[in-house]
Amino acid sequence: MRDQRFPPELKTWLYAQGSLTQQLTDVAGGVFKVQPLQEHYQRMTLIDSQWMKMPYQHTSWVRESYLYGCDAQPWVKAKSIFPILSIHRKARLFKHIRNQPIGKFLFQRTTPLCERRVLKLADGWTRQSCYTWHGCKFIVQETFLPAFEQFLQQQMNSK
Repeated sequence: MRDQRFPPELKTWLYAQGSLTQQLTDVAGGVFKVQPLQEHYQRMTLIDSQWMKMPYQHTSWVRESYLYGCDAQPWVKAKSIFPILSIHRKARLFKHIRNQPIGKFLFQRTTPLCERRVLKLADGWTRQSCYTWHGCKFIVQETFLPAFEQFLQQQMNSK
């Protein structure tokens, strides 16, 4: 699934370090919104459990949401996977943030360890980050949607 033929304007975004929340807010002129889609419990996939070095049968709490910039269409589809072990520790705060971005808390006064992989999923180019934050491991998956690619292309064409 790895493919280096992604749109050049996305390369910076797929490999950027730090808070995507802040980066999207900056490029959107200060506009940013989270629209939660669903939160639920599910078993971890084999690939995700191996990446986080967790038991395959482990249950996780999953949060899915859209991230918006200055357009009416969502720019990013986000999915966060928190193993139960993490959600019962310091990461439990993420279960209660409602429509606030995870990045607001994740990067507050800290730079968590991050392993990254980039792949193409059905919805678009995706970066998956496995964070270690205050001893808690979890995955944040961010898929850049066509509306964001169009926004970036328009920005490049207007320069």
